[in-house]
Amino acid sequence: MKQTDPHWVQENGGGSRPVRRNRPIALALVLAMLCVGGMELAFCGLFSPALYHKITDPVVRPAVRALHALRDAAARQKQALEDEIVQWTALRLRDALAAQIALGARTYLQPQPVLQPELPQNAFMPVPVDMPDPAGDAVTRFLEEDGRTYLTGGSIRLVYFNQGDEAWRDKPFGGDPIGPYGCGPTAMAMVLSSLTDQLMDPAQTAAWAAEQGYWCPGSGSYPSIVEGTAKAFNLTCSLAKDSSADGLRRHVSGPGLAVALVGPGHFTTSGHFIIIHGATLSGDVLVADPNSRENSLAAWDPQIILDEAAASDGDGVRLWFFTKKYEL
Repeated sequence: MKQTDPHWVQENGGGSRPVRRNRPIALALVLAMLCVGGMELAFCGLFSPALYHKITDPVVRPAVRALHALRDAAARQKQALEDEIVQWTALRLRDALAAQIALGARTYLQPQPVLQPELPQNAFMPVPVDMPDPAGDAVTRFLEEDGRTYLTGGSIRLVYFNQGDEAWRDKPFGGDPIGPYGCGPTAMAMVLSSLTDQLMDPAQTAAWAAEQGYWCPGSGSYPSIVEGTAKAFNLTCSLAKDSSADGLRRHVSGPGLAVALVGPGHFTTSGHFIIIHGATLSGDVLVADPNSRENSLAAWDPQIILDEAAASDGDGVRLWFFTKKYEL
């Protein structure tokens, strides 16, 4: 039997022809050739640059061109990305600015409420024009009882306050005194004290109304004081801007009051809140004027009230109906 040398292998399946492995020798030869070639190139580069470039340029130059091409492509890609970021940022800023402009335009185009009265109420009693004769004690009169002043003649016994009373005329309504500017809070004090179980004088209603934003600096009260007071104190109130003389007369003949914001005429030279609290058999109505006891003792044609309460913009009359709630 033949001995098997680990450096020998069988080949071709049949006979056994010994073959020695030569891979380490080939690798050593390749490395030797590379070293010799590298040394030759080094010496060639030192002593014969022209020959060195002639040998190496066919390999080096394509590689350099490829590296430059990769560098240029990376630079172009970076620039494109930066341009895209700048463009995206500009578009976002444009869209945000357009949204703000659109929002501002919508706000500007919304109709703004007209605040009335725009002129201050007067501190002094205006000279009446064709003032009716006093109604007399049989129809309406002032009644002092339990430290309060009442106006009789209506279905509701009205608690009366006058804005010029020395007890509160100099007290504040916002930044103004009640005397010249407090007809709104004074009228609301009459409504609350007559239709609810809560007695509030003009100083109290003026302080409350100013806190709620119903004070118009230098001009008295905003018209919203009427419905705002009704809502806050759970009273039934409706704007009756289409009311007729008969409608006003019927409402105050029952368990209700009316508040009117009148313009220049019999009651004021600017804007003024008054209360209508009853009607006579002859068809006139009874008024509680917070700035005039004389007006409060007269019987008035309801059409005079409606004409002078007509809104300056032509949108009906500034008249509100209050109804007393009865507990069952």
